[in-house]
Amino acid sequence: MNSLPEAAFPDGRRVAALGQGTWHMGESRASAVDEVRALQIGIDHGMTLIDTAEMYADGGAETVVGEAIKGRRDTVLLVSKVLPSNASRSGTIAACEASLKRLGTERIDLYLLHWRGRYRLAETVAAFEELKAAGKIGAWGVSNFDVDDMEELLAVPDGGNVATNQVLYNLARRGMEFDLLPWSDRRGIPTMAYSPLDEGRLLRHPTLAQIAVAHGASTAQVALAFVLSRDNVIAIPKSGSPARVEENRKAADLKLTAADMAALDAAFPPPPRKRPLEMI
Repeated sequence: MNSLPEAAFPDGRRVAALGQGTWHMGESRASAVDEVRALQIGIDHGMTLIDTAEMYADGGAETVVGEAIKGRRDTVLLVSKVLPSNASRSGTIAACEASLKRLGTERIDLYLLHWRGRYRLAETVAAFEELKAAGKIGAWGVSNFDVDDMEELLAVPDGGNVATNQVLYNLARRGMEFDLLPWSDRRGIPTMAYSPLDEGRLLRHPTLAQIAVAHGASTAQVALAFVLSRDNVIAIPKSGSPARVEENRKAADLKLTAADMAALDAAFPPPPRKRPLEMI
């Protein structure tokens, strides 16, 4: 296998552009063993960014992640998120403490506001900066922020310290390519792409199937290869299956041709105008 492509954070840290998501993990004790093993296999293959959130399975996903990273914490870039309902200054700090306990670690490398809520951005950012000063988080970012949200964020004290924006991005959800993606690129802010397979809906698309056959690949690998072809975009597919994690890793070795990209553009046209940011 080839080395994984990388993305860079504003502080200069680099990470493999293919990470691992955990949405829907931790919902069943029966699946927890496979989920832990799947995450560990991903780490072994260099997919060392693991994304989770206090919302996922009411903390259950963080517990799974904590089990998966035992004995290998320093090899992982750990991402978690605070719910907007908890994102007051004191609430953010309390939520972070609870996440740290479930994760079994003293530090979250990247802590995100899951989406905008009723609390002022300045209040949440102040909490993030306090957590960073205390060494409980390494950096902070946001999720589901459109361009106007990002511009508002940069205007608050310390808002320019934002390290990433995690958004819904895949072949079927390309709206952010019109404005948000270039806006972030110009500022050196990497984009984290959640649901890069559109929750599995892309796997049955005939254009992806045709390209997959030509490369001896799977439709999932084609969909991931498209996201990985974008500069400074980090794909975070979720898989609780060790075999599927292996498949996802091989997507980074798939090089789509100009003809492949043209076929994908025909099937999933890039946006000709501004669209509201999608989220799920």
